[in-house]
Amino acid sequence: MQSWRNAFQSHLSGDVKTAGVTLARFLWASPIAALYLWILYQVDPAEIPTFSLRFTGFVVGAAMMQILATALMVRLFKFNNYAVGAGLAKSEALVAAILGMIFFGTHLNLLGWLGVLIGGVGIFLMSTRGNYRQLSMPTILLGLSSGSAFALTSLWIREASLSLGLPFPHCAAWVLLLVITIQTVVLVSYLLIQDPQTLKVLWSKPKITILTSVSSCIGSMGWFSAMSLQAVPYVKTLGQVEIFFTMLISVFWLKQKVRIKDGMGLIMIALAAILVMWT
Repeated sequence: MQSWRNAFQSHLSGDVKTAGVTLARFLWASPIAALYLWILYQVDPAEIPTFSLRFTGFVVGAAMMQILATALMVRLFKFNNYAVGAGLAKSEALVAAILGMIFFGTHLNLLGWLGVLIGGVGIFLMSTRGNYRQLSMPTILLGLSSGSAFALTSLWIREASLSLGLPFPHCAAWVLLLVITIQTVVLVSYLLIQDPQTLKVLWSKPKITILTSVSSCIGSMGWFSAMSLQAVPYVKTLGQVEIFFTMLISVFWLKQKVRIKDGMGLIMIALAAILVMWT
């Protein structure tokens, strides 16, 4: 789902400004997230949580940081092609491991660190595809900044979920609904004041906008739930299997010239996923 969401955003970025493409990720996601939460309570009733100041801080921080991370990734799509932009943004697994260890007490064993590092190298190999001229300094800085912002988003989402004390699907669903709602309100308000024309352009592309929101929301259900269960670096390293689908979408849907010849990168990503699942 995330691979498709990135592809839809890459497609939108050709005609829509960065803020509008970022909004497309959230615009129609709130009703889906609300329906998902309601279904969870019908299937497995649980308490309605009390939202502490700590929880609120993590949710608001995660919402704003994810807006920033997405905007930076959209800028990457404008600098380079889809595969390179998405690949560089996947530096978040390694950054999450380092930040989690320093600030949130995340502890990885040797196999975990090895998996994170191998996966990072594999992503780098696949996203550059041997054409290192594409890696200009602005591209590298944008990629690392986007990955760092996504890493902080994930770490704060996990902390918010753990602070609720509910079964993991319920706490993840609450965080998802609140984060998406905040993001939608903030971005729509910003565009209404600063750039209403971008909202009109986005409104004129309902199909691709809805596809972006739906794929984003479904992918986030998986991410938020997984991060409620396990440390962020493990989740993000395993999630790097996304790059397989990213490369396929680049070739067959976006019709971009991507030479899939770096088998070593694929092997390294697969090995990283195996190591993480063994930890």
